[in-house]
Amino acid sequence: MRMGALRRSLLAALALGVPGGAAAQVQGSPTGNPAAEWRFGAIYPLSGAPALLGDESFRGLEMAVEERNVAGGLLGRPIRLLRGDAGDEASAVGEARRLGGPERCAALFGTYGSTLSFAATQASEGQGVPYFELGAIADSITERGFRNLYRTCPRGGDFARLTAEAVTAILPSLLGAPPRAALLYEDALYGASVSEMQVTRLREAGVEVLERISYPPRTTDLSGPVQRLREAGAEVLLHTGGQNDPILLFRTMREAGWRPRMVIGSGAGYSLADTARAVGPAFEGVMSIDFPAFAIADRVAPGNAAFAEAYKRRYGADPRSGHSLANLFGARVALDAIQRAGGLDKDKLRAAMLATDIAEGTTPTGWGAAFDERGQNTRARPCLMQWQDGRLVTIHPEAAAAAHPRARLGAD
Repeated sequence: MRMGALRRSLLAALALGVPGGAAAQVQGSPTGNPAAEWRFGAIYPLSGAPALLGDESFRGLEMAVEERNVAGGLLGRPIRLLRGDAGDEASAVGEARRLGGPERCAALFGTYGSTLSFAATQASEGQGVPYFELGAIADSITERGFRNLYRTCPRGGDFARLTAEAVTAILPSLLGAPPRAALLYEDALYGASVSEMQVTRLREAGVEVLERISYPPRTTDLSGPVQRLREAGAEVLLHTGGQNDPILLFRTMREAGWRPRMVIGSGAGYSLADTARAVGPAFEGVMSIDFPAFAIADRVAPGNAAFAEAYKRRYGADPRSGHSLANLFGARVALDAIQRAGGLDKDKLRAAMLATDIAEGTTPTGWGAAFDERGQNTRARPCLMQWQDGRLVTIHPEAAAAAHPRARLGAD
């Protein structure tokens, strides 16, 4: 499918507004014969602390499958999704083996979490099962020479580059001087990889990094790191952590009677409306680098608002973050490639994925698609967003901006 035709099909699919009941009826095999359907595995954290964003990510894949089924299926066959709950590395490996083995899934999709993706994709590669990573960003995931792995979303390095751009090109005019920056991160694959690249990019830009402080996953105490940040005189805090970590951080800063002039989070909980509600007025002005959400210029992300409307019809509420949209985008690209390949023959699928050519600024995320030899989409970019008046709005790049950046952190 050519770029223009693919774009038209993506926009047309948004208008379907597939009801859950009809979609569920199409997804099942009408004959009970597995050969009459495509069986695809969906590996996400669906329980425990990261379950909210895992479920939000799954919904994007689910919507892409439902609209494909309503449109006649994939190569004339309906798609059935089999879910796997990957709460930790061990369960990610177990679910990848179960779905790619006894459950006979022809391809796997996931995963939201970088640590989970690193483990699950190792298992799927060993089985020779194609894996489409739609949301995990650690660079190392696609740096192992795997031939059956394709990632449709940006990498941690893309987040780090945008961080340096925000600190050097946006914040000085807002805060009145080059800011003194410090880093706080969860010591897991996602947090460590993003923060390491942030340090590199900031130093290349001539920005002094006062502190780089780590904390263990699932911590319940950030008082020590906050005290160190306060003593260092940090004016801008760059935080990369788990889904619930921003709530803990802001509570700790309030208890310490300290906060920097600006906080920039690397996605996860920083893009969640639930986080903004839990923190309250203190979250006003916080910036987030993440997948595009739903206040972005239509000229660079056509169909973005239509997706939000279709999501609300399907689930009865507004999207909780941009993860659903990112996963919908990636699933559509993957399903289109399978269609063009005529199935899941590994060599034909790889040729189809590497032949994908979608221009940036033509899809609801604003992303395009072109894959390198590592299976990485080189046309996916994060956005810089800010919480303004209770809404997360895009403020950079300028072409995508729906609002101007604000200097104030906190409304209290």
